[in-house]
Amino acid sequence: MQTRNSQAVNHDTLYGPVSDDIWQLCKAIKLVVFDVDGVFSDGSIYLGNSGEEFKAFNTKDGYGVKALASIGIETAVITGRSSKIVEDRMRSLQVKHLIQGQEDKHSALQQLMQSLGYTTAQTASMGDDMPDTGMFAHSSLKVAVQDAHPAVIMQANLVTRQGGGKGAVRELCDLLLQVNGKLHLQHGASV
Repeated sequence: MQTRNSQAVNHDTLYGPVSDDIWQLCKAIKLVVFDVDGVFSDGSIYLGNSGEEFKAFNTKDGYGVKALASIGIETAVITGRSSKIVEDRMRSLQVKHLIQGQEDKHSALQQLMQSLGYTTAQTASMGDDMPDTGMFAHSSLKVAVQDAHPAVIMQANLVTRQGGGKGAVRELCDLLLQVNGKLHLQHGASV
């Protein structure tokens, strides 16, 4: 984990040190919102001759999402594209809030937070490209994957060490589990 805009590093995590500022932000998180392409996947989209679409998802990320649910942290996905593959994957991970085909992620997250009753202080978002920064306005914890667009990294207050589709989601999930003292409790989930 790489903390942006913070000098003091006080907490060791599985992925490296984080500042006390980030640690304290994590303590309040009740909702984590993710983009899909470039976050759950490496951003690649494979198209077959018959128009079929393929994406690869990292099972480690899936395990992390399920672990968050087991400690009462809600997860959501807001993505600009619509895909049956994403719907199926998120259903298998028990992600309750899936918003697809939404280019205006700022408004989508605002509406979701209002309907669920969460504040900015209770919300984290993770993205990799410019449309995802719309979610940052409603998130106290703004997370960019390691291989995000440079402008997204500049707006984030936390940058993962792992890239999109390569364990970045799991890295954030593990941090939240560790901050809540629950990292050691997770085992045996099927993803």
